[in-house]
Amino acid sequence: MKHGKNYKQSRDQIEHDREYGIDEALTVLGAMPKAKFDETVDLAVRLNVNPRHADQNVRGTVVLPNGTGKSVRVLVITRGPKEQEATDAGADMVGADEYLPKIKDGWTDVDVIIATPDMMGELGKLGRILGPRGLMPNPKVGTVTMDITKAVQEAKAGRIEYRVDKSGIIHAPIGKRSFEQAALLENAQAIFKELVRVKPAVVKGPYVRSIFVSGTMTPALRIDSASFA
Repeated sequence: MKHGKNYKQSRDQIEHDREYGIDEALTVLGAMPKAKFDETVDLAVRLNVNPRHADQNVRGTVVLPNGTGKSVRVLVITRGPKEQEATDAGADMVGADEYLPKIKDGWTDVDVIIATPDMMGELGKLGRILGPRGLMPNPKVGTVTMDITKAVQEAKAGRIEYRVDKSGIIHAPIGKRSFEQAALLENAQAIFKELVRVKPAVVKGPYVRSIFVSGTMTPALRIDSASFA
């Protein structure tokens, strides 16, 4: 794969045979040439887990203290009094009879879908459409709930869903390159703390194998996990 001039300049700023402290890595990243758009900063954490085993399928949500830098469009699927609660909480779209047929026809122009438990019978039939896009509400990540206010506010504030992929890696955004370094650091620490919290009991040996941080258009820097302590 051919890389542009900015990428090559950025690569030359990295010492490839060392692990950086997370704070230092963000300093180096901040000094790299920027793209013409506001790049996402991504944290990639390789865990010592086997995702094929249900008890090692690390998954959940975490609210980033400083948000993601992205405007999140929230749809709440519900009927009755919870519709007003969703509207008051700041949901962008609310309802069931209007949106269920649209989704059935292939509409998915939304970032997060939250639903009350009574709606899952109808939403479950749309799994073929919502599942591949990561939009199917799930009680394990707080998007199937009666506490609509909390769910909407957390989604708007910067709640992200994390899930280990088949290679044992968690990819999580920690903000944008336009963020202050302190904000990126705080978000990264929140994610790392959450991953440590949900460490599967069956894991033997080191839990975190490697950590990398990168921008959308930058090379990755390897991070010393001890720097999160």
